[in-house]
Amino acid sequence: MPNSFNHLDSYLATAECVSEGHPDKLCDQISDAILDAMLERDPFARVACEVSVAMGIVTVMGEITCDCYIKIPAIVRQVIKEAGYTKPEYGFDYRTCGILVSLKEQSSDIAAGVSQSLETRTGESTNGVLDKTGAGDQGMMVGFACKETPELMPLPIALAHKLCQSLAQARKDKTIPYLRPDGKSQVTIEYSRGVPKRVVCVVLGAHHDPGVKRDVIEHDLIEQVIKKVIPVNLLDTSAKFYINSAGQFVIGGPVSDTGFTGRKIIADTYGSACSHGGGAFSGKDPTKVDRSAAYMARYVAKNVVAAGLADYIEVQVAYAIGKAHPLSLTIETSATEKVPDETILSLISKHFDFRPEAIIRAFDLRRPIYRQTATYGHFGREDLDLPWEKTDKAEILRADAGL
Repeated sequence: MPNSFNHLDSYLATAECVSEGHPDKLCDQISDAILDAMLERDPFARVACEVSVAMGIVTVMGEITCDCYIKIPAIVRQVIKEAGYTKPEYGFDYRTCGILVSLKEQSSDIAAGVSQSLETRTGESTNGVLDKTGAGDQGMMVGFACKETPELMPLPIALAHKLCQSLAQARKDKTIPYLRPDGKSQVTIEYSRGVPKRVVCVVLGAHHDPGVKRDVIEHDLIEQVIKKVIPVNLLDTSAKFYINSAGQFVIGGPVSDTGFTGRKIIADTYGSACSHGGGAFSGKDPTKVDRSAAYMARYVAKNVVAAGLADYIEVQVAYAIGKAHPLSLTIETSATEKVPDETILSLISKHFDFRPEAIIRAFDLRRPIYRQTATYGHFGREDLDLPWEKTDKAEILRADAGL
């Protein structure tokens, strides 16, 4: 947790997650499925694809430049089907929803700055290959890691993600047969001087069939979801469980709420544990540093913590559109550093390259790997083989720091 809280004897931290059937997450998945389909056929496609859903309508919008053709409506329907909207009684159905597509090519002004960076255009380039690609936008990106969990993620968001995954699994394998696709989780943890102490409360919103008694839903979700996810050492008799606290949750998905790509960026990252640059990830090809630089920042943070240089680190990097080299690189270790912050920054600059083309090559990002990240978080995913989650530079960082 941030340094401003660490001095307190006790404080609370909360994080939330939403299921793959949540309207916003449905949009993220469609955006990334379209991106993957484009990259599979044209690895150099420029994609900025955003989606909205409302009632029975899906709208696909954005700027896409590629040398291929894909059947976007078919991709949209497949994602909706796999998310669980397969029955007309849900009010939103992959077979009958309307699909509108409004796409154009990437702005020629932006394309020029990405294809030939400011350094290349002004003759300041020191590496023609890695300097060539300019950042696809301005902005700042954040990476984070801490020692609270084996995957080096904050505990509240790690548990929130696992609760939604468990909720979805209980629906899919019919352990809880009356569940429908939509759902949300929220976890509040009590900390004592920066160390997780106990779960204060768990909130679950579970979309369900009509006619199911409330006490049945509460019992099933507590026994089959919550208690299977929350470690027993974090639960005591004072923990509160709030299951569908508004009452019933029969009307869900796009029938109950609109959805948009990029509206769950805090759930996608680290919860409330650190800052966020503000940019969404889904639907963006890797020249967009909102995505690729956030992945690099996480990679740096995770390797620093794995190396034992700090127990907590937030890495911030900033860019100007069309420029290859970042404008700034800063860190916050919240007094958990084992070597001076200046040493850590020096090691980061020595061993990690934040230029867009360098990031793309380091992680092999011009390939269809993105839809799998569109649910249950982009970071700390031990169920996925994501290159930015590796700690393959921890040993060299430790050695260079003299630890």
